[in-house]
Amino acid sequence: MSTLNRRTFIGTTAVSMAGFSIVPSHAVSGMGHIAPSDKLNIAGIGIGGKGKVNLKNMPGQNIVALCDVDWEYAKPVFETYPKAKKWKDFRKMLEEQKDIDAVVIATPDHTHAVTAAAAMELDKHVYLQKPLTHSVWESRYLTKLAKQTGVVTQMGNEGHSSDTVYEVAEVVQSGCLGEIREAHVWTNRPIWRQGMPQPLKEVEIPKTLDWDLFIGPAKMRAYNPEYHPWIWRGWWDFGTGALGDMGCHLLDVPNYALQLGAPKAFQASSSLVNTESAPVSAKVTYLFPARKNLPYCALPELELTWYDGGLMPARPFDLPLNAPMNPGGGFMLVGSEAVLIAESYGGNWKVYKNGSVITPETKVKIDRIPDDSNGGGRHEMHFVNCCKNGGKPASSFEYSGPFNEMVVMGNLAVRMQSLQKTLLWDGKNMKVTNISAAEKLVTTKLTPFSSDVVTQKVEGESKKSVKWNAQEMCEEWIKHTYKNGWSLT
Repeated sequence: MSTLNRRTFIGTTAVSMAGFSIVPSHAVSGMGHIAPSDKLNIAGIGIGGKGKVNLKNMPGQNIVALCDVDWEYAKPVFETYPKAKKWKDFRKMLEEQKDIDAVVIATPDHTHAVTAAAAMELDKHVYLQKPLTHSVWESRYLTKLAKQTGVVTQMGNEGHSSDTVYEVAEVVQSGCLGEIREAHVWTNRPIWRQGMPQPLKEVEIPKTLDWDLFIGPAKMRAYNPEYHPWIWRGWWDFGTGALGDMGCHLLDVPNYALQLGAPKAFQASSSLVNTESAPVSAKVTYLFPARKNLPYCALPELELTWYDGGLMPARPFDLPLNAPMNPGGGFMLVGSEAVLIAESYGGNWKVYKNGSVITPETKVKIDRIPDDSNGGGRHEMHFVNCCKNGGKPASSFEYSGPFNEMVVMGNLAVRMQSLQKTLLWDGKNMKVTNISAAEKLVTTKLTPFSSDVVTQKVEGESKKSVKWNAQEMCEEWIKHTYKNGWSLT
């Protein structure tokens, strides 16, 4: 899973097209194959998990190509779309199959950017699962590339097309809560293993899996079923933990309604941080500067705190005893006049004032996302309709790129917490400004485990401290160094 050297890839494609005049995909749908009212030719990349759902939620379209590194995991999807051409390497698919208008990408987080960029460079519209990217820099890169190419883009935070997102935004932007200087967002994730050391035992790679393509731009390691399928989310090299998994869902309404932009500072605390995987639980706090006031709503400096692994914010003392704060996930906006509590994407939202539920009066109206799903997914079909008929999806990279920068930045705070300081952020230059060249970062390396042993006597230490140059590691986690042969620039 990676992108070829950009000049080579584009040059090869350009040669194969020499002598032809082709209408670009942002003018008509994908490489000029179809008229705006016809079906979209879609390729699925990473189809065994969430990609399967996204494709199902795009009914009536032509699924012309299916790509997955594990053909056994993807087998049910292959059987669902028997006419689609099958691939393992998305690079070959994009280079050789010319009838693709759009791609749906649901690969592990660490391959999102290279896959999406390769498709965008070839004028394919891109529906990319959340989190948008594995790192801050990758998000910025895709945002710029979307603007440059003009293709239609959408991040797969499906709830952003829900009416409740805009209902809550109307309440907030009407000033119903007063000045909001405090927000809290929480999830019960992870529901997979985190806080784990690297597996000790090397396991034979399944014959149906191309492990090298799964690794992609990450550092090579031996195969183990602890990495694939699905459980990759908890490993730093492949996933972004509970924050990356659920942040693009639960942080979406606060980000959209309060027009947060980039924070100016952030910090974190968590259970034990180790070199291999995200912690079992974490708390991340972002400080956002004052933004330009809206007609009915001031936007002062705001402190937003994220909680995962079962951690929860304290209940306001004047909140009714029976007021729900869904332990599975939700958010709370604390204003000077009232408090709003909701579930993901504003579901079941309620406003509390002086200990009672109130019905706020709104002064603004925000357009809803058209429900033209025709039995499919509202978010997915919104993307499809924009590809065919023009328009900008609700969670286009113009919106979701900067938003995702903020989300995955939280993991930077988690991994840097041994510095015991608030990290000051220069958003324009994507840089933490208060780490000196000599500072050391201390993290924990756990003794590798063997899944064959239920109980084991550990000889010596089961964990040890590892020291890194803090500035170098901070830069690496903002912009990853890819394995040889993989590049975005």
